[in-house]
Amino acid sequence: MADDLFDVEPRAAVPAVASAEPGAGTAGARPAGLDAIVLRLHVQPGAGRASVAGRHGDSLHVRVAPPPADNRANEACVAFVSDLLDVKSAQVAIVGGPKSREKRVRVEGVDVAAARAAIADALDRAATSGGSARSRGNRGAR
Repeated sequence: MADDLFDVEPRAAVPAVASAEPGAGTAGARPAGLDAIVLRLHVQPGAGRASVAGRHGDSLHVRVAPPPADNRANEACVAFVSDLLDVKSAQVAIVGGPKSREKRVRVEGVDVAAARAAIADALDRAATSGGSARSRGNRGAR
């Protein structure tokens, strides 16, 4: 189940966040009625393409194509999460583990039920396709 891969932050407890990392995305005021989540990721850089590979403990195992040099893997991670959850990349920020494979990514202004469904769908595709489920968010099926 996707519920244990992220934490929901109460609306009142989440201030607007501006990431100090270049390319990590920023999050401003959240649209009314939507929440913020902090998603736990295990990121594998240097893969052939961006995809959900499954679970890694209590984290979502994500593959991204760029290597970790020059913050490119972090930028690809932000883009992938925004595509997966169908939000703008400005709503996604790496809040923990910028130089680690284990990352915490805050997504502002997301419908928790929709995020849960998108993650569960990606995990199901990863399980049935041998770990190469691609995101099918706002950019459509590829």
